[in-house]
Amino acid sequence: MFDIRLDNVSKRYFIQDSTRARSVGWPGFPFAPKKEKWALRDVSFEVQEGESVGIVGNNGAGKSTLLKLLSRITAPTSGKIQIRGRLSALVEVGSGFHPELTGRENIYLNGSMLGMTRGEIARRVDSIVEFAGVPEYIDVPVKRYSSGMYVRLGFSVAAHLDPDILLLDEVLAVGDIVFQAKCLNLIAQLREIGRTIVLISHDLGAVRRLCDRALLLHRGQILMTGDPTEVLDRYQKMAMSGESYHLDEDSSQSLAMCSYISFASTETDSVPRTACPMFARLGFCARVPLQNVAFNILIYWPSGYLCTHLTTATSDPGLQIDAGTGEVEFYTPVLSLQPGWYRVDISIELNGNYVDRQQRCAVLHVNPGKLVLGDFYMDTAWRILKSELV
Repeated sequence: MFDIRLDNVSKRYFIQDSTRARSVGWPGFPFAPKKEKWALRDVSFEVQEGESVGIVGNNGAGKSTLLKLLSRITAPTSGKIQIRGRLSALVEVGSGFHPELTGRENIYLNGSMLGMTRGEIARRVDSIVEFAGVPEYIDVPVKRYSSGMYVRLGFSVAAHLDPDILLLDEVLAVGDIVFQAKCLNLIAQLREIGRTIVLISHDLGAVRRLCDRALLLHRGQILMTGDPTEVLDRYQKMAMSGESYHLDEDSSQSLAMCSYISFASTETDSVPRTACPMFARLGFCARVPLQNVAFNILIYWPSGYLCTHLTTATSDPGLQIDAGTGEVEFYTPVLSLQPGWYRVDISIELNGNYVDRQQRCAVLHVNPGKLVLGDFYMDTAWRILKSELV
């Protein structure tokens, strides 16, 4: 049985068209004619009871509009949305707080706005305060709260609504590491008791860990739906399709330049695979002989998080190279990255300063190899130890 169903849902906005000639309106103020903008177009899907679904896509794909429709902040232009049960939307948490009221007063105010009765709030207020971690400041006006305290209290109120459906929007980024761990534990508990969860996020790791299924939005339409690993692989591939560029526009006049980057698993297999060896070759061209040189390959998640840094800078002094072309080969005996698409930067340093640096110059596609259940593969040996029976 479904908890959420969308049937051919579309949402249209009208925006000012600044590219067309402006007219003069009354009383003499200029205005631009409006044009249509379809944020969503014929979107249809179902979320089953107890299912966890992640929704991903580039900026402008329609995720925020879909979020507002599911939260009933706005209505669709066409199509039908059906929602069964109580829905709690952890979106812009704390947005309903009054700065002059205390944390305790705002719990009652915000809880009432979210649909909780006064009796429900009274029974849960201690748990809300404890979860937010603000017991010492609960009777202080929230205008004196730090931004982290403010958001934590708002999250805690919404999380204690005891919803049938939980709608999450980048909320795992709130608070410090300890509070994020609390959020993850809470979501895991809700999954275990069969709550329906919809997560709209750029955090691919969270989608992979928390979701049973994923949807990929692109230009207001569903491009793909299915297993999170397959959907995120497609999304990463799309995110990596941008052109490379040089950070330094005058790199053509540099003393040394990167010429290419390539990856391989073995001499006969050009496809890098998880838990298999990997060769990375960085080509270069030096205009003059150089000393104290270092070569770097930086591998990033699409989100921009640095996964690993391959460098020759561990040698002291640095490398010495002759004028002309050449290549540096890096060898990794066990590639621990999980399957997926990664962004690659390369650079050459001379005496600790860049002489050439190229960002987003290549992609690394890691294919499946050995099974990896977490973020990284770790080669492991095991044995069973027995003590002698007395």
